[in-house]
Amino acid sequence: MTILTFSAVLLIFSFFAGLLGALTGLGGGVVIIPVLVLLFHINIHYAMGASLISVIATSSGTAIAYLREGYINLRIGLFLETSAVVGALLGALLIAFVSKSFLAVLFSLLLFFSAYLTMKRKEHLENYQTSHPWAIALKLDKANYHVQNVPLALGIMGFAGLISGLLGIGSGALKVLAMDQALRLPYKVSTTTSNFMIGLTAAVSVGIYFAHGYIQPVIVFPVSLGVLMGAFAGARVLPRIHTSSLRIIFSIVICFMGIQMLYKTIAGTL
Repeated sequence: MTILTFSAVLLIFSFFAGLLGALTGLGGGVVIIPVLVLLFHINIHYAMGASLISVIATSSGTAIAYLREGYINLRIGLFLETSAVVGALLGALLIAFVSKSFLAVLFSLLLFFSAYLTMKRKEHLENYQTSHPWAIALKLDKANYHVQNVPLALGIMGFAGLISGLLGIGSGALKVLAMDQALRLPYKVSTTTSNFMIGLTAAVSVGIYFAHGYIQPVIVFPVSLGVLMGAFAGARVLPRIHTSSLRIIFSIVICFMGIQMLYKTIAGTL
């Protein structure tokens, strides 16, 4: 395969990765890494480096549009990210003492359960009259929704960071879960705020990958361009797509992630 053909094919896959990442709040890595490793047989480290760039591109490409539309809750994103960072640091400290296989199976089961909870919630039937005291004190709520269960969300976010630090994976699925199931935010607020948060996390990690030489321009350029185009398209589609459709898409994607994680564990490649 020539460089031109490789770039063109990768650009197309990256476009759909960016579109999916913008709609689900998971970033583009859920598509980029399997495509690069399984289809193009690229080293996992280079694939993960490209994935980090794709997450930053997705976050950057959607942030302005989502902020303008009033979807992203910056206060919630920054507040919850502190818990995720603490969890990630703890995960890095425990990495030598905890079985990766056990955690991978646990994470997979949690993803399947998250898909169930995501489909089960009937957002349109809820009618909260006030916010959690912490949300009021920290001014996390908005005029059109009330924020619930802040301590629970902090706990889920800390666990998300822990899993991320131990397994070296993104935790966008758990970020969405914390905001959708604990805070009871409107679903579009949860996915767009997750997009904002994972961009911050990826920006911190990408320097390490760059220092180790895992950011390869021949891979990163078509990935970045395709993901950015897809993210812009996703930002335009999101206001028009029904929440129930987003929940279905998200559930399918995280079930795929769970199956992929189980497969890696059984195959011994994690």
